[in-house]
Formats: sequence, C-alpha cells, structure tokens
Amino acid sequence: MVPSLKPGGGRCGAADCGAPEIPTVDEAGLPGFYVSSSDGFWVRRGTPKDVVVKLNAAVVEALADPSVRSRIADNSREIFPRDQQTPEALRALQKAEIEKWWPIIKAAGIKAE
Repeated sequence: MVPSLKPGGGRCGAADCGAPEIPTVDEAGLPGFYVSSSDGFWVRRGTPKDVVVKLNAAVVEALADPSVRSRIADNSREIFPRDQQTPEALRALQKAEIEKWWPIIKAAGIKAE
C-alpha cells in the first residue's frame, strides 16, 4: 500500500503517490473539490496572553526539532511554515474553514450529536 494512503495517512494525489491507477478527485468528476486537515493546539477562552505566548513558543520550538519533523513526516503530515505557526494564523484558518464548510453543513442539514 502507498504510505500516504495507509489508514491515518493521506495527503497525496494518486499520481503523486505512485498510484496512477487511482483517479484524482478532478478525474473522478469533482473538479475543484479539495479537503485538507490540519492540527492545532487550543486553549480555553480567556487564557492569559503570556501563557498563550509561552505555549506557542514551546510548540514552535518542538516543531523545529528534526526528530519531531521526521515523526510528523513519517505520518504523512506536513508542518505549516513558521509564519503560519501562530495563534492568529490558526484563528484565521479556522475562520476560513468555517466560512467554506458551514453553508454545506447547513444545506445538508447536518447536526451535532
């Protein structure tokens, strides 16, 4: 099995993974359809700014460590560029994802359980 297509992996397009027999999403009839996932660390609303700054600095430092980067890459994940490793960037990403998916969720009648 192609590593990125193993359970828990999955960032490649078929041809990019050496599996040209698997059609891309565009070839399968959904041009422009793109889904991604990302990871982030969240804290409770009202967490003091200095605590958020310290936590973010620790995460950024860990993500710069070659052994951490290797483990993340082994799981077919990517690390955001340094300028996107901020609370503000995570907030912007979340906002953009909500704006993209909320109309679809609403139209489909999807409800939280």
